[in-house]
Amino acid sequence: MPVQPAFTHPWDVSPTEAEGIQRRLRDRVLVQPLDHQPEIIAGIDVSVKEEQARAAVVLLSYPDLVPLHAVTAEMPVSFPYVPGLLAFREGPVVLAAMERLTDRPDVLMFDAQGLAHPRRMGLATHLGILLGVPAVGCAKSRLCGAYVEPDEQKGDWTPLIDGDEVIGAVVRTRDGVRPVFVSVGHRVDLETAISLVLGCANKYRLPEPTRWAHRVAGGQPLPTVCQPTFFDL
Repeated sequence: MPVQPAFTHPWDVSPTEAEGIQRRLRDRVLVQPLDHQPEIIAGIDVSVKEEQARAAVVLLSYPDLVPLHAVTAEMPVSFPYVPGLLAFREGPVVLAAMERLTDRPDVLMFDAQGLAHPRRMGLATHLGILLGVPAVGCAKSRLCGAYVEPDEQKGDWTPLIDGDEVIGAVVRTRDGVRPVFVSVGHRVDLETAISLVLGCANKYRLPEPTRWAHRVAGGQPLPTVCQPTFFDL
């Protein structure tokens, strides 16, 4: 079934207004364990080229990680690039792609931050709240916070800390590779988020849902078992 926002807010706003929206949404974040084992995980990523954004949502079965279905949406970018306000630049095109799904995922996994954000409102948190779906942020780089490098084995991790608050985890998904930055988006806890990312990290540094979403958003094909449907908006 399509995944539509439970509620929304204006997107055509100034950066100052956008920060205010983030602060108001912060009180809606739920940090809690999943109430059931997920069967379908959606990987989500956005590619922006020449101010044209393409969002990809790829559904994979869990825990066997078979690609099931993929959709994309494209639209012009209307919000400037401002660090910490990625949701206002990429959120609308992701929501457009989500509405094209034929199955509802149990968890959303974003190639983006969740609570590991200066206002605790990365893309994974922001859209997880609007959609009302459990969400995890798994970013390739750090936006804020300090950490000690984790040990070198898959599954090793250290907390990502901002002041006296743990805002995420620095997780080694394969032996000897650079870690990823995992954080709660919405309706999961940090332990669950780490477990899901590690459970989706098969042969590569990036977990399979976001790895496939990154490929599709960049225009690369999926295997023949799952051919994407493209939509220009």
